Amino acid sequence: MKSKTILITGASHGIGKAIAARFASEGFSLVLNCKNDIELLQDYADRLSRTCGVQTLAIPGDISDHSFVCDMFAQIHDTFDGVDVLVNNAGISHIGLLTDLSIEDWNRVIATNLTSVFSCCHEAIPYMVRRKSGSIINISSVWGNVGASCEVAYSASKGGVNSFTKALAKELAPSNVTVNAIACGIIDTRMNDCFDKEERNELEKEIPMGRYGEPQEVAALAWQLASAPTYLTGQILTIDGGWQ
Repeated sequence: MKSKTILITGASHGIGKAIAARFASEGFSLVLNCKNDIELLQDYADRLSRTCGVQTLAIPGDISDHSFVCDMFAQIHDTFDGVDVLVNNAGISHIGLLTDLSIEDWNRVIATNLTSVFSCCHEAIPYMVRRKSGSIINISSVWGNVGASCEVAYSASKGGVNSFTKALAKELAPSNVTVNAIACGIIDTRMNDCFDKEERNELEKEIPMGRYGEPQEVAALAWQLASAPTYLTGQILTIDGGWQ
């Protein structure tokens, strides 16, 4: 029996890396993407292939570029026909006042965090619809729910992801394809390395759970979504230790 295939963007670190490990442990073939840490991505793909006995394909490139996404899916179709699970995880942040935000930085955040979700879904959906099955999981943020001061571009992009998720879920429900998002609180990844020790301690005091979340916890939720009943769709599931 042919194994199912998952595509994870931003898979060389943090949440994406943890999701790859979880799905590999469940026997999924992997397509892993990142933009910058190409050698690290390939090494990780090779390691998961050896340790879990699954087929892996590393495709480095910039998913904010629609033409690259089309080329990436051409490679996927040549190797796996298509993907059964799509995890749109790649994302960047920008911290600063809106008045100090350049149009170039605004466009970069929106293209990476939101346009890439459109591009990947656009290319993944035809295969899922033909098979009348599939799961799309968008990694969002609590700031997409409530907004964050000095993170307007990031908040806007994740708010867009949330609305995109709900709208696309309605569109694909008749085809038995689910679309959900995971709104992450403070997760212990390099995106949050911008906080020094004192700032981290203050943040942890605000979180009822008293700690940052772990990437493996997000990966566990992603696995639950991918294997959940198809009636669970169009949802924004928040994982934040009770923070927001």
